[in-house]
Amino acid sequence: MAAKIKKGDKVVVLAGKDKGKTGEVTKVLPQEGRLVVQGVNMVKKHQKQTQTQEAGIKTFEAPLAVSNVAYVGKDGKATKVGFKLLDDGRKVRVEKSTGEVIGDV
Repeated sequence: MAAKIKKGDKVVVLAGKDKGKTGEVTKVLPQEGRLVVQGVNMVKKHQKQTQTQEAGIKTFEAPLAVSNVAYVGKDGKATKVGFKLLDDGRKVRVEKSTGEVIGDV
């Protein structure tokens, strides 16, 4: 199935501790149904010292469920994403609220 949200898209968080925050998708994990959003869902992990890494507390973005985010349209509001076939046979992503084309699949 084609991805409705891709790397580089601007999204808003709909549920969870970071509800209402927006950010850019940096990584998509389609097999797990999750994605990583820049600056959202920050977690801390205690890192034990190894030969290659220093010990300390590392802060990084944890993956979010795709169902908990929505695409931010050109008007700055959250919108659903759909698919449409153009006359030339290309399949493109479109904003459901405005019908504007987002880009190729």
